[in-house]
Amino acid sequence: MIKGKKIIVVLPAYNAELTLEKTYNEIPFTIVDDVILVDDCSNDKTVDIATRLGIINIVKHNTNMGYGANQKSCYNRALDLGADIVVMLHPDYQYTPKLIESMCYIIANGLYPVVFGSRILGRGSLKGGMPLYKYMANRMLTLIQNLFIRQKLSEYHTGFRAYSAHVLKDIDYRNNSNDFVFDNEIIAQIFRRKYEIAEITCPTKYFKEASSINFRRSVKYGFGVLRVSVLYAMGYYK
Repeated sequence: MIKGKKIIVVLPAYNAELTLEKTYNEIPFTIVDDVILVDDCSNDKTVDIATRLGIINIVKHNTNMGYGANQKSCYNRALDLGADIVVMLHPDYQYTPKLIESMCYIIANGLYPVVFGSRILGRGSLKGGMPLYKYMANRMLTLIQNLFIRQKLSEYHTGFRAYSAHVLKDIDYRNNSNDFVFDNEIIAQIFRRKYEIAEITCPTKYFKEASSINFRRSVKYGFGVLRVSVLYAMGYYK
């Protein structure tokens, strides 16, 4: 805990057997009270490894429901367990769990209710191996999103986020998409409810075992992001 606030880390997992243990071992359990892993019907040994690591709270989807649906299960369970701060961390080891402490202290001290680990602040993304086309797409989409949503985030697409439980309870994330665009819909909801988002520089690592979506799904995601931005500008999202 930090200042009496219960901190739960949620791991939305899919085929993470090669990276889960590395990720888990870097979680700062000096402040983290619990870990939840939601497995979206992996076809590898993700659940077996999670069990061996001692993760008690494991939620298993019987069918592959999608990244957004995975996060919904993560947040539902974390709130059921009484979390005050919820940290969403991809178990693919792209993002370092060593930043969890910094992110949580920002929320616990009442500075910001939401904190993102940004790959774009500084030069960590390209240095860490982010493909150039992904970097350019990220920058272009972020520019458009900032214009439509009238904010100044460095990126909208990070998979490393910390939320005050109050924020998650106040927005209707359960009605968001079950796909990757969920991440952008929840940002739209946060800003619509007048919450602010802090960002801290996050080094990232791109390697063969890290998760990634293919080009076709990336294009679909890009159009979904643009749709969210336009709808936000039109007054949607509550």
